[in-house]
Amino acid sequence: MTASGCMTVHGELEVVPSATKAEAAQALKDFTAAYNEADKAYDPALDAGRVTGALGAINQAGLKARQAQSPQGNPRHKPLELTDAKFSIPKKQGWPRWFVADTDSNRDQDSGRRDTRWLMVFVRGGADQLWEVSHLWVLRPDEMPDFKKDKDGFAEPVEPDAPALAVAPKDLSKHYASYMQDGEPANFAPGSHTSALRQARKSVARQPGRTIQYLDRRLDTGAFAPLGLVDKDGAATVFFATRQFEQQTVAQGVRLDLNADVRALITGTAKTKLTKERVSSQVVRVPAKGEGKQQVTVLARIQGLTAAQGS
Repeated sequence: MTASGCMTVHGELEVVPSATKAEAAQALKDFTAAYNEADKAYDPALDAGRVTGALGAINQAGLKARQAQSPQGNPRHKPLELTDAKFSIPKKQGWPRWFVADTDSNRDQDSGRRDTRWLMVFVRGGADQLWEVSHLWVLRPDEMPDFKKDKDGFAEPVEPDAPALAVAPKDLSKHYASYMQDGEPANFAPGSHTSALRQARKSVARQPGRTIQYLDRRLDTGAFAPLGLVDKDGAATVFFATRQFEQQTVAQGVRLDLNADVRALITGTAKTKLTKERVSSQVVRVPAKGEGKQQVTVLARIQGLTAAQGS
């Protein structure tokens, strides 16, 4: 019987798998095709319908900048190939629905680099919308999360307030922005995307005739809302975003650091001040309460320039 007072045509009230494996595979295929078309032509319009959230902001601004520098397209384009896909599909109620893809790519071939895989988050906002990729990171195979699966092979989503975790997913963007800004709260494990990054900023903050200031802000609403899956050991892997501003001020006679991407995206005239705006995408491991030092480990991070303002 499907006829009842709680019946819903599209499953908004029922807990159902976010996608079938066939749907996930098709979404991956569609993304790859759009990505290749956009990369070949350096045209953000060609994959605008297949990216969203943090990746969308980074991808679209990056293509816009490349298009300005190379209007004829990408002379070094090599088609992206994503193979050996492993999907982690959660069951959930309502929209948005989403799943995670762990895929091998050809980006590390013929380069002498170590073997890597792409971890991607696909999101769909409604029954009449396309699957879009909101996050993408490159990880070694041994760095890939080990998600908990039920008897039918489906993953378990993490609730935004998740009381069993050391830090609730809904607070991660705010906490990470605060940590990068002031070093507090100190609930992030030391590493290249935390303590080392803060130290790198300090080392360039003051130079002869030049100062650089950073401002970090949370980015966690709408398409940027955090998502996560429960790991086998009770911890969780969470995906979230932040926004970063970098302001460079120079003394009279000192040149501002303007690279090709900045020149392509800048508004205003950069005389003595340049403000760069970036979006940063993080994948982290959040321990369960009572586990170890209760520190969040940043597994990977990508960031991209999205805007620039000169004055």
